[in-house]
Amino acid sequence: MTVLRFDNVSKRYSDGHEALTDVSFDVAAGEMVFITGHSGAGKSTLLKLIHLSERPSRGAVLFGDRNLMKVRGRRVALHRRDVGVVYQNHQLLMDRSIFENVALPLILRGMRRGEIRKRVRSVLDKLGLGTRERALPSQLSAGEQQRVGIARAIVGEPRLLVADEPTGNLDPSLSAEILALFAALPERGTSVLIASHDLALVKRMKKRVLVLNQGRLADDIAPEDLADE
Repeated sequence: MTVLRFDNVSKRYSDGHEALTDVSFDVAAGEMVFITGHSGAGKSTLLKLIHLSERPSRGAVLFGDRNLMKVRGRRVALHRRDVGVVYQNHQLLMDRSIFENVALPLILRGMRRGEIRKRVRSVLDKLGLGTRERALPSQLSAGEQQRVGIARAIVGEPRLLVADEPTGNLDPSLSAEILALFAALPERGTSVLIASHDLALVKRMKKRVLVLNQGRLADDIAPEDLADE
């Protein structure tokens, strides 16, 4: 089953810059995929199209059987429940506790308080943050803050998680730890799409890699081909 499909997608901004040109690929349910490419290759634009922060100029982005061009108004928020997003700079609310940061998507959804408590504590325990739920983000290390961002992205059990350079500010051992957390998600039913320029790290993960070059899909490398390098 396909969770995400790009069908000849192009994105041209109002200043004339063509960020993506005729990009086509799909992501299967339960798959983990990396997107790499030089700075400005189109990685961030591609992720914004999935989250509906941007719209394509041509082509179609399909999420399951949903054409995202037709998702408007209130249905944008419903779509975003299915897509967890992990940002490089965490985007945590600094005046709220770790528990409150992670609970926010569930509160916005109108979930019952008891269910929120159960879900948040479960995901914090899985990410090794069970004892830190009352702490403020400023009391955590960079790696712990990144794990809070991941917890918030997955607490709603999205069908797809997208991450934009999630290890960009972390040292190598923390980067490996964070990617191992991502790698465990597909078996729980969440597909994963990660934009990263850290080629060494990507190769070590032995997952499928999409290579963008000046807005075009230059290569689609299978895991077994990476294993030979």
